[in-house]
Amino acid sequence: MTTVYIGIGSNLGDKHKNCLKAIEMIGQISGCKLIEHSDLYLTKPVGVEDQDWYMNGVITLQTDLSPQDLLKDLMSIEEEMGRIRRERWESRIIDLDILFFGQEIINEKHLTVPHPRLHSRRFVLVPMTQIAPDLTHPSLGLTMAELLGKCPEDGQIVIPVKE
Repeated sequence: MTTVYIGIGSNLGDKHKNCLKAIEMIGQISGCKLIEHSDLYLTKPVGVEDQDWYMNGVITLQTDLSPQDLLKDLMSIEEEMGRIRRERWESRIIDLDILFFGQEIINEKHLTVPHPRLHSRRFVLVPMTQIAPDLTHPSLGLTMAELLGKCPEDGQIVIPVKE
């Protein structure tokens, strides 16, 4: 079984409920075992204007699926929950990203792991640091805690949501 970290985000509808539903659905994927999830965080959108804030979190799971098969299952969950892909960085009911797949480095047309921008996004690093502060990025050689310490705030607001 490979340990995988998945980023979860939503900024349409009931964002909190959307994230919890996605976590539940991921836990039901055959060949996957949900290990834990971070708290959820209210976060300001990065790189776009005029969007509602996001709810973000990270989950840990173990899987015997290939990265490509896991990606297909995650995209199926997004579709089942009502996500329609029209343009990059648009508002979305749910967004599921493979952040890490063990210590693998994958560069394919539709899959890049580790996620190529996670080291510069506080909305990923804060929940990653909560559940895996000592996890080392396989290509940058820094832990999640170290990456968070180096990540400038630059207006990236991350507010914990009390459950």
